[in-house]
Amino acid sequence: MYGTPAHGTPMYGTPAHGTPVYGTPAHGTPAHGIPVHRAAAVRGGHPQHDEGGARPVPYGGRRGRTLAVDPERADEQGPFVPGPRHEDEPEAEVPAGRGGLGRTLAGVAAAAVATVLAVVVAGQVTGQEEPAAAPRAAGEAAERAVDESSASRSDDRITPTRPVPRKPVVLTYEQLMTHQFPIDPELKGSGAFEAVQGFQKAPGKGRLIRYRVDVEKGIGLDPKLFADAVQKTLNDPRSWAGDGAMTFERISSGEPEFVITLASPGTTGVWCRKSGLDTTIDNVSCDSASTERVMINAFRWARGSSTFGPKAMHAYRQMLINHEVGHRLGHNHVTCRTPGALAPVMQQQTKSLNIDGVRCRPNPWVNPGS
Repeated sequence: MYGTPAHGTPMYGTPAHGTPVYGTPAHGTPAHGIPVHRAAAVRGGHPQHDEGGARPVPYGGRRGRTLAVDPERADEQGPFVPGPRHEDEPEAEVPAGRGGLGRTLAGVAAAAVATVLAVVVAGQVTGQEEPAAAPRAAGEAAERAVDESSASRSDDRITPTRPVPRKPVVLTYEQLMTHQFPIDPELKGSGAFEAVQGFQKAPGKGRLIRYRVDVEKGIGLDPKLFADAVQKTLNDPRSWAGDGAMTFERISSGEPEFVITLASPGTTGVWCRKSGLDTTIDNVSCDSASTERVMINAFRWARGSSTFGPKAMHAYRQMLINHEVGHRLGHNHVTCRTPGALAPVMQQQTKSLNIDGVRCRPNPWVNPGS
């Protein structure tokens, strides 16, 4: 994706073009002086449609190729009678841009044709007729030379391929709720809030409670994930709406009963102090009862607590929402009195699960058995 050349290994040795072919006829008349460039023709440019084995070029490029003389025209032109070779006669050259493989193919094809022509000349000198199959043999030999070379070249060919784009991994709500997110425990944000846009209808019956979700700008956490978590948690059968006495609806405009706010630790401390609460000691959340805001500390939302551990982030976030909204609904702190039992949702589970020597188990729900 993202080598070995695609067009094969260069062939070295004696150049195939311009080399005279020597032979001795049957009655001793020398057959020297037959220039190869007269026995074979060299053609460049684009191959015809019926020619296979073209050298691959990235993105559809094509290159010229050396071909043998057309054997079917040998009969029309008549036999070639060799003449003396002049030393000053220039030898045929393969056009510039041809590789060693092209010159080798030209030499192979030319040698095949020249050999047959030498046999024809020898037959004329001795008075014998040319075998009828000689022109066809020359053509077939040349074609085999081109085909075999093309086949071997194709065996080593690497077909260019485009990399397959990877689809982005999209995590589900449940997967995201199990993840911890990076955040500075001493972060103090801008103090500017932005309402999470959208409307989520109350799914149940009972008293309708409308609320809004605000997130502090620039803290680097997903506002939609937080808003979805609030709506799903509050309307869960195990939560405050479980008995049918109330149902929660999220709005982004109009007058809410309260505003659930995700804010940096520093900004959370500012708003909690407005209601006489100090959240800086344990970096916790609060219901700022004298204001409209239920404050959720972004550090706790992102990192959780040692009482639940990193493997129970989803459950911890549910407890965090239920506990602070429970204060807004009028519920005070409650502690566990039975060792090993589930802690009440209104216990300060972020701080400890061991109150007065009674250790309980973490619990995010108002009615865990529902």
